[in-house]
Amino acid sequence: MYSLFVAPRRLVPSRYFQHSSPWDSYASEDSEYSPPAPEPSVQGDLRIIKIIDCGGETMYCQFNKQGTLLAVGLINGVIKVYLVSEGSCVHMLSDSKAMDASLPVTSLRFYPQSSTSTGDLLLATYASGLVKFWHLSTQTCLQTISEDRQILTGTFNPSGTCFLTAGSSDAIYVYDTETKERINTCRPSQSLTVMNGHRSRIFTITFHPQSEDCFISGGWDNTVQFWNANSRHSLRKIFGPHICGDALKFHPTTNQLLTGSWRKHQSLQIWDPDTGEVIQEIPDDFRGHSRIYSCHWLDSEHILAAGSEAHMCRVIDRTTLMSTGCLLDLPGGVYSTDVTSVGPYGPLIAVTSRSSVYLLQRPNK
Repeated sequence: MYSLFVAPRRLVPSRYFQHSSPWDSYASEDSEYSPPAPEPSVQGDLRIIKIIDCGGETMYCQFNKQGTLLAVGLINGVIKVYLVSEGSCVHMLSDSKAMDASLPVTSLRFYPQSSTSTGDLLLATYASGLVKFWHLSTQTCLQTISEDRQILTGTFNPSGTCFLTAGSSDAIYVYDTETKERINTCRPSQSLTVMNGHRSRIFTITFHPQSEDCFISGGWDNTVQFWNANSRHSLRKIFGPHICGDALKFHPTTNQLLTGSWRKHQSLQIWDPDTGEVIQEIPDDFRGHSRIYSCHWLDSEHILAAGSEAHMCRVIDRTTLMSTGCLLDLPGGVYSTDVTSVGPYGPLIAVTSRSSVYLLQRPNK
């Protein structure tokens, strides 16, 4: 079943195929020289602070709340945690179960910071069906849950009292964080006339920032589903977004929805969650089209988006709908990005591509 993870919309990189640079077609059979691929570069309102070589294909990244650490999940199931100020690896998280499966890390979430927590707990999901709780400072797995499916995403509610997992089935599992017991299963009913849940793979789930129970999910079936963690079926839905990564975000103050779709048209959209209507369509950058895997709100006026095809990450101004900054000529598609507003460099953006993570800063922001 695990071979199904290799899908057209989210290809696992060089483990399954050789990378071809855009320059390959310029080399004739009798030519002894092929021009090298261009090095990644930035244009506009961005600058590269650090480039971290992770030693393996990167699939997911996540800052801690303080912006001091960056956790990176790799294609082989290893998690590396880097000190942002130095770019050095300070923790490597792996055990026999993860190594035996040798399948990708699909999501990472730091436990929500509270007055009683140390910020030292990391939730990780794997394409092998594993869910692991890692204690960073001791590099110890505190608990493992095994699900009979590929898990493609996981998240905590705002207080951390429960967490959710979803993936290759139509079900979203709700767990109690303290006991690790499954307390609910959210899924569609058996009705063929009512779509009150997903009908295909689920790639992202996210809680409303002001709610402990209300969350949304998105995936391959071109819907965003609205749920309550205590109910069995979804409450309502929006038709349209084709989501294949961490590309579904509530705005923290306006509650508008940002969606990124892995497709050629209407790949980046802003929605009114109450009416289900599109508020704004974000056009492609003039440098090329991106099929979106990851997007974020940076602030009230700017959006971050990245994906495949153009192998580019860009910051977009909502007023002009133009890119104010771009990371270009990346060696492969961008499966994951994350942002932090604090830390040693202030606001920072992390972008994964192939075996590297690029740490970016917006000058004067």
